[in-house]
Amino acid sequence: MKNYATNYLRNVCLISHGGAGKTSIAEAMLFDAGMVNRMGKVEDENTVTDYDPEEKKRKISINAALAPCEWKGYKINVIDTPGYFDFVGEVKSGLRVSDGAVVVVCAVSGIEVGTEQVWKYADDYEMPRVVFINKVDRENANFFKVLDDLREKFGQNIVPFQLPIGQEEDFKGAVDLVAMKGMLFEGKSQKETDIPEELQEHIDKYREMIIEAVAESDDELLMKYLEGEELTDEEIKTGLRDGVLNGKIVPVLCGSAAKNMGIQPLMDTIINYLPSPADRPSVTGKVPESEETVERKADVNEPFAALVFKTMADPYVGKLSLFRVYSGSLKSDSIVYNSSKDKEEKIGQLFVMRGKEQINVSKVEAGDLAAVAKLQHTTTSDTLCDKNHPIVLKPINFPRPVVAASAEPKSEGDEEKISTGLARLAEEDPTFEVYKDTEAGQTIIKGIGDLHLEVIINKLAKKFGTEVELGKPKIHYRETIKTTAKSEYKHKKQTGGRGQYGHVFLELEPLNNYNEEEGYEFVDKIFGGAVPKTYIPAVEKGVRETMKQGVLAGYPMVGIRVTLYDGSYHSVDSSEMAFKIAASMAFKKGALEAQPVLLEPIMNVEVVVPEEYMGDVIGDLNKKRGKILGMDPKNGMQVIKAQVPEAEMYRYATDLRSMTQGRGTFTSSFSHYEEVPPQVSEKIIEEARKAKEEQ
Repeated sequence: MKNYATNYLRNVCLISHGGAGKTSIAEAMLFDAGMVNRMGKVEDENTVTDYDPEEKKRKISINAALAPCEWKGYKINVIDTPGYFDFVGEVKSGLRVSDGAVVVVCAVSGIEVGTEQVWKYADDYEMPRVVFINKVDRENANFFKVLDDLREKFGQNIVPFQLPIGQEEDFKGAVDLVAMKGMLFEGKSQKETDIPEELQEHIDKYREMIIEAVAESDDELLMKYLEGEELTDEEIKTGLRDGVLNGKIVPVLCGSAAKNMGIQPLMDTIINYLPSPADRPSVTGKVPESEETVERKADVNEPFAALVFKTMADPYVGKLSLFRVYSGSLKSDSIVYNSSKDKEEKIGQLFVMRGKEQINVSKVEAGDLAAVAKLQHTTTSDTLCDKNHPIVLKPINFPRPVVAASAEPKSEGDEEKISTGLARLAEEDPTFEVYKDTEAGQTIIKGIGDLHLEVIINKLAKKFGTEVELGKPKIHYRETIKTTAKSEYKHKKQTGGRGQYGHVFLELEPLNNYNEEEGYEFVDKIFGGAVPKTYIPAVEKGVRETMKQGVLAGYPMVGIRVTLYDGSYHSVDSSEMAFKIAASMAFKKGALEAQPVLLEPIMNVEVVVPEEYMGDVIGDLNKKRGKILGMDPKNGMQVIKAQVPEAEMYRYATDLRSMTQGRGTFTSSFSHYEEVPPQVSEKIIEEARKAKEEQ
């Protein structure tokens, strides 16, 4: 594939709700551009961009995949993204390196939750976009209803550039409202036709809308329009492009990707109206270890700067890093500087990705997307740049994972393979986390949703040959006391020869402000050598070790002040071990008398939902023993702040999605420990007792 100047590049992200047809559009674009000899189908598992075994099995996109194609002297870097919310990280990374977006909407199901979400993401990047109403050939398709809904939902700047000729099974072409001509779609070719009379009313209405949109994009054109003068074809095209670039106009096209109808006009619209990298604002970044902001233009003469937007873990090839060059250029076999990690990286053979195919290139220039294998230190969101002109570009804003599960090996001895495989997959996917919970003895994995975690463990099995079972993460309960108690214990053993003797008096009392690390305070109040100084560390050690397993359910004890105030010793038989045992027994005895209670972790939870779901969400949080702390409006949504026991949050991501039809999101973080209500506490203690008996 040849090098293209920055002005002849188009980086376009296909975004939509799941199932709207993005992968079919990418496939048809590749076919029409002559990049593939035949069009694959999602159901036949032979498309270029859905190449992962999980994607083929499930018939959905899971990864953002590249599909560069050459069209009329331009190179279009198509990024096909998943539509399912569990893989939203892929959408975010695709949009981050795109200059324009194609929002795909199904002509049958219309605007769905995913459409609203991806529209918002495109807004966040202030990204020019085109809407493609797909599946106009399907039963119950209604282009005009979807168009009206789009204008109502997203604003009056949504303007049709095409109207369909026929709908459902009669769909055969479109009227181009800019060029004012009819087109019939026949496979790879399209031929001009007369404009159908029955569409004339719609055509007059929407053509006028286009002219008004053009006029409003420029003061001179507005004056000309208001004075009743005709705008020239050139003025209309220029005005439309300016309007699209600044977001004042969103063109709407129509077609059927599966039948390759309307795809070529879509590609023409991408090159004619969506921005090249040079049309977008310059990128800014920080100079490493400084607050100084620097700027980079999409120009080959600027110093080299690139952002890694995706990492792919391959057990055979190793790690692939996909990046966008924002400024300057990069050649194969060169050295670059990773400013995010302060490390140099050796660049080997550069290539562009088309699905899983790697096409070697010798050079990549400003605005283009490329890939390289086996970088040592580089991960997703890192900046690669010229060491003499360092810059750290803004990283990709990935959502935090909210669904957690424990991953237990199915076969003994697989722990190391599992650990390596999961770490590699976490490197590939920034919305996936893995860590070892040493207290619970579990490997915990976290993702965006249940499907996300399911795909991860299937990838682990296929790529790294090891299987795990998902379970429920254990809650880190704690135990404490509510009242003060005194206890005494004498450890005395005489079995011939040297005996054992340790005798302590302890006072246990609740401690409100305690160090999370230590969890307790030890006070030595021994006078007159009742317990010799050499044995006092042993007493503290006995207390500390006993606190690791509480008296109710075996959870660590916290929030206790332990005072050693008296005791006795034997000049021959006393030892550190004897005093450690005496302290341990005295502590247990005292803890049981001091009203021991169970504590549970409480989370700070922020739920962001549309107002119409607030009642349901608040009711559900109350059922989960949550305390509502307040509500704030933000960006047209409501933010509900609450504190909820961690034990009640296990399935919350799934619950919230079903309650809000996928429109609600939440974040949570640890707040503090609180006493567990008696009826809940009894259940936890009973479960702990049973688990101990089974061991």
